[in-house]
Amino acid sequence: MQIENLFDGVYKLDGKLCTEGLVPGKKVYREEHKEFKGKEYRMWNPYRSKLAAAILNGLKNEHIRKSDIVLYLGAATGTTTSHVSDIIGKDGILYCVELAERNMRDLLTVCESRTNMLPILADARYTERYDSMVKQCDIIYQDVSSPEQVGILISNSRFLKKNGYAYFAIKSQSINIKKSPEHTFRKALDELSHVFEVVEEVKIEPYHKLHLFAVLRKI
Repeated sequence: MQIENLFDGVYKLDGKLCTEGLVPGKKVYREEHKEFKGKEYRMWNPYRSKLAAAILNGLKNEHIRKSDIVLYLGAATGTTTSHVSDIIGKDGILYCVELAERNMRDLLTVCESRTNMLPILADARYTERYDSMVKQCDIIYQDVSSPEQVGILISNSRFLKKNGYAYFAIKSQSINIKKSPEHTFRKALDELSHVFEVVEEVKIEPYHKLHLFAVLRKI
């Protein structure tokens, strides 16, 4: 076996993207686990995670670090959040905001074994509903299916430290199916320009069609 360290806490093991498992032996979405030099690694499926897809498609700016505080909007059932949990480690904090009660039931199961993951059942459009729960964050990660994606990120930017980073998975078809994806991506980033500067843009096909993964820095 050969291992390559791509970013803090992110590796390729025999060519497969992975993170070192925070909870050895515990699977989240039937992902493959491999042991190497006394450590257990969880293979990271890019078809299930837009962050994994962006990394495999050449993402250069991966700023999630050990002990970071992360606000994750649209945590779903916990696939990507579990890998972010691995990266930030036991001293980090990962606030997992999810609207759907069905998803939250699965997410709670993941959080039970990961003490750095804090589930919040809430609509990310209404930040006042979790204002008292969330500390100032190093990173915001947003993967929300809503026509209000831009507004949601702007509203939640109040939790992000100055010069902190936002990872924004822009879903063109959730915003406007009548316009071209490129038009939608450009419009979304323009609308964010008074709050964020664009650091990097990565297309994540073939893993996720009609999406753009943007790395933004709060100004």
